[in-house]
Amino acid sequence: MLPPADEPQIQLLRRIAAEDRQALADLYDQIAGSLFAVAFRILGDRHEAEEVIQDVFVQIWDKAGTFDPMMAAPFTWALSITRNRSIDRLRSRQRRARLMDDLEQASEVISTPGAPGSDFHLADDEITTIRAAVQDLPLEQRQAIEMAFFGGKTHLEIAEELQEPLGTVKARIRRGMLKLRESLQAYV
Repeated sequence: MLPPADEPQIQLLRRIAAEDRQALADLYDQIAGSLFAVAFRILGDRHEAEEVIQDVFVQIWDKAGTFDPMMAAPFTWALSITRNRSIDRLRSRQRRARLMDDLEQASEVISTPGAPGSDFHLADDEITTIRAAVQDLPLEQRQAIEMAFFGGKTHLEIAEELQEPLGTVKARIRRGMLKLRESLQAYV
């Protein structure tokens, strides 16, 4: 038997599954504040928490038809999505920071090959290979990667500057990085 308090939100999720935008707005009004508090506590960054909440409600819109009230209460289900998205964002931030450090070190080595006191040196052919791998990326991927890793811009800033959806920018960066990793596998 379902708790009576959950029934209104269960009905909202059923309406959302039927693509009722007002139902999504109503659910947002009911639970977004609490979900934001959780995302903010995990991430410690207001802007990233806002992005997570946006992603959560897109996922609720897309997955409302899969919600099973026998498995969890609507709020618990949404809270689980929020927690998972927040942790994914935190891990992504940590990976991006490590990658930025690696790219900065590689950039310093590339710009000053054979610098005194450097333990790591790239041969001229390796530098040429790296530059060629970056240049071989499709323009959209190369541009997004350069803006993120050399321009220090966030995904949202890149999306706004390029006037592209945030998901598109994230996908371009990911695909570009995977292509670079594949192209440069011999140097890893």
